[in-house]
Amino acid sequence: MISPRIARRYAKALLAIGKEDGQAETYKEELGGFVRLLEQQEELEQAIHNPLYDAESRKKVLQAVVERLAPSKVMSSFLFVLFDKGRSQYLKDIYVFYEKLTDELANIVRADLVSAVELPEESIEKIKAAMSKKTGKAVKMEVRVDPALIGGAVTKIGDLVLDGSVRTQLMSLKESLQRSENI
Repeated sequence: MISPRIARRYAKALLAIGKEDGQAETYKEELGGFVRLLEQQEELEQAIHNPLYDAESRKKVLQAVVERLAPSKVMSSFLFVLFDKGRSQYLKDIYVFYEKLTDELANIVRADLVSAVELPEESIEKIKAAMSKKTGKAVKMEVRVDPALIGGAVTKIGDLVLDGSVRTQLMSLKESLQRSENI
């Protein structure tokens, strides 16, 4: 799979420019806004990325969108380089990698918190504070509700998973009981 390598390379190149001119966060916002626009407007995404349309027409569509959004000169150039190199279909992947790189630069870690029920804001803040203390970094947390957990919560930071869900505890109990029956 070549997509992640390409996306990482372009994200690193954009970050190098962002570090140099101090606009890394601005580029993240601009790139994220462009990616979200394409996600919301599927026809627009097709008009820019679909190779069934000729390249000149697709580039004119991109140019009209860029003029309308009026991003920074660097971002505008970046979008056209991606288009000219045939890499514009990797925009979402590039944004994901770029977001990770800028988070690392800003000493931020992303976390997911999935709970069986909606948690009060004070509980979420306590969990976030504990994670921040444990990692030594600021924590940006995405919170979701999944009733299938039955109770408790599951927290993910990168590869680390802290599973305190009732569902997992019941599965562990079931496995333990099955092992004891086989003895």
